[in-house]
Amino acid sequence: MLTTIEGIYEGGQVFFKETPPLKKKTKVLVTFMEETDPSTSLNKRPLGTMKGTIKMSDDFNDPIDDLKDYM
Repeated sequence: MLTTIEGIYEGGQVFFKETPPLKKKTKVLVTFMEETDPSTSLNKRPLGTMKGTIKMSDDFNDPIDDLKDYM
């Protein structure tokens, strides 16, 4: 069973925000998440940066003859 519990690491110790639902010794993995300012991580790209880079074939909407044998 996998269980995720939020906590705070401070002074070499991890303090859980709730009690883990386990009674015995259990292996754990701890992931440290760096606190970031949400306004800096959501940099928007200017519109139109991909203009002219995508090409579509002239016969894109034409029927595919290879599929006639399967229908």
